[in-house]
Amino acid sequence: MMRIFQRSVLLLTVATVLFSIVSVTNSIPFILFHGIGDKCSGGVSNFTQLLSNLSGSPGFCLEIGNGEIDSWLMPLIDQASLACEKVKKMKELSQGYNIVAQSQGNLVARGLIEFCDNAPPVINYVSLGGPHAGIAAIPKCSFGPICDIGEAMMKLEVYNDFVQDHIAPSNYVKIPGEMTKYLKHSKYLPKLNNERPDERNSTFKDRFASLHNLVLVMFQNDTTLIPKETAWFGYYTDEGFESFLSTQQTKLYREDWIGLKALDDVGKVKFVSVSGDHLSITDEDVEKYVVPYLKA
Repeated sequence: MMRIFQRSVLLLTVATVLFSIVSVTNSIPFILFHGIGDKCSGGVSNFTQLLSNLSGSPGFCLEIGNGEIDSWLMPLIDQASLACEKVKKMKELSQGYNIVAQSQGNLVARGLIEFCDNAPPVINYVSLGGPHAGIAAIPKCSFGPICDIGEAMMKLEVYNDFVQDHIAPSNYVKIPGEMTKYLKHSKYLPKLNNERPDERNSTFKDRFASLHNLVLVMFQNDTTLIPKETAWFGYYTDEGFESFLSTQQTKLYREDWIGLKALDDVGKVKFVSVSGDHLSITDEDVEKYVVPYLKA
């Protein structure tokens, strides 16, 4: 009787180990892009590990250059290009992967989705406080003299070619009432959002519309993103700050420049609003709104 019990315990243990191995093997990996002025070590590393622990999926924070400084000084088109090359070299992602992105990292993530040729497919994409429709105010410096200079340069002339080529957040500053200058001189967001009528790219739209799920998380007390609704692709009118357009009222949505409406029409877009300041998401909200899309 004892031998039968011991054998049963042994078989159960082996089965549990095998199940764990199979589960990990079958898990879809995810990558995380951090925001401006941040890096993959420290708190971002802890957040990546938390997501991995809760979802049971392997996760990787994808660093661009040296992280903190390059997030400010490297133009976003170069950041997206580096992300593209890194992803294509990661064997773990070759069969497809999910993305979680924070703040500015969302624009790198979307550049990866839309611009990267011959890359593995992105399945689910969770955006935390992303400036998708732009920001209407110059972002405040978060560390050191380098970004102090960058902030001053953007305030002087954000659509200057030198600023666009050397200060990353200038690539998504979109000042209402200055649309002509923005469309002519901004070197990233107009391309990403297919905003220039004579340059709209159906491939970018098709790639974005191929997502299985798009989760857009907006923070109710966000004062970093101006307006906070940019996290949902909502924005001011082209004429100025007096009028505001919800996501569904924008031309980007109505004319479906990037496939957002196509995704929404089939129920693949989740517009999520959570309490807290910019990126201050609770563990409870992480489990409710982020983790389910890393398990799929």
